[in-house]
Amino acid sequence: MRRQSVIAIAIAVVLGLVAVYLANSYFSAREAQLDAADQGTTQVAVAAVPLAYGTEITPDKVRFADFPNDVLPAGVFTSVEELLPAGQARHALRPIQINQPLLATDLTGEGEGASIAALLPDGMRAATVQVNAVSGVAGFIKPNDTVDVLITRLAIGGSETVTDVLLQNIRVIAMDQDAQGENEQPALSSTATLEVTPVEAQKLALGQQLGTLSLVLRKPGEEENIAFVETVSLDDLRYELSAGYVRAPQLTDDAPRVQPTRTAPARRLTQRATQRRTAPSRPPEPETTKVEITRGLQSETYEVGE
Repeated sequence: MRRQSVIAIAIAVVLGLVAVYLANSYFSAREAQLDAADQGTTQVAVAAVPLAYGTEITPDKVRFADFPNDVLPAGVFTSVEELLPAGQARHALRPIQINQPLLATDLTGEGEGASIAALLPDGMRAATVQVNAVSGVAGFIKPNDTVDVLITRLAIGGSETVTDVLLQNIRVIAMDQDAQGENEQPALSSTATLEVTPVEAQKLALGQQLGTLSLVLRKPGEEENIAFVETVSLDDLRYELSAGYVRAPQLTDDAPRVQPTRTAPARRLTQRATQRRTAPSRPPEPETTKVEITRGLQSETYEVGE
């Protein structure tokens, strides 16, 4: 009798534990559903596999995941029909990582292929300039980097060579034909395609005719431009302030030019040198009497001592 009671109690305990586990699982799942219902979620298309630039978007490369409505990004796709209309493919405009939402700004339009033009924001243009190993920062410039553009030219009305800052904080779209920048190793390029406004595109075109353009790589996230930039000329390389020379200020063409001077050290005067020296007085001249004699039209003066 006692053995049967122990077995019955053990079975009851096991069943009780199972019931507690099932109840806990049920209420936990129910609580999660209620929380999701309170927040509100939407199924959006995300990348099922990594997508490179130019990759065609197909149903096997896409899956749908729940996103809370309060953090839902703009431009998402909520259905396959919206993402991939019948017979109209889309392509990736930039690399997209797995589980990253597919946004309208990351894909081409319906039935369009991937191109540089699709990467341009509204009102912007793509302009290409020639670069070399030096002006292109030895191949370290990659697509989506930001650069400043310098121009080295002859000064107006003279033969002096000067360098100016032509443009600041310009985004690089592509180096040669590479718009992805997947190669992590520096690669020398002969051209750089920049994202500019229409007026900036005109400046680049004119600058290439007047002088030599150079690119200067900027730090990522540094968007503040220099309000006042200086023109660098040969004078900035010729004079060394550490050598004690004083550089003359910049003057206009019609203003007098002052050559840089170097002041000589002052000499200390001794007490003897500062004393005033009086010159010896000349002896007084003897007193004389002047007599004027006139002969005809001529007159002569004679001195007669006393």
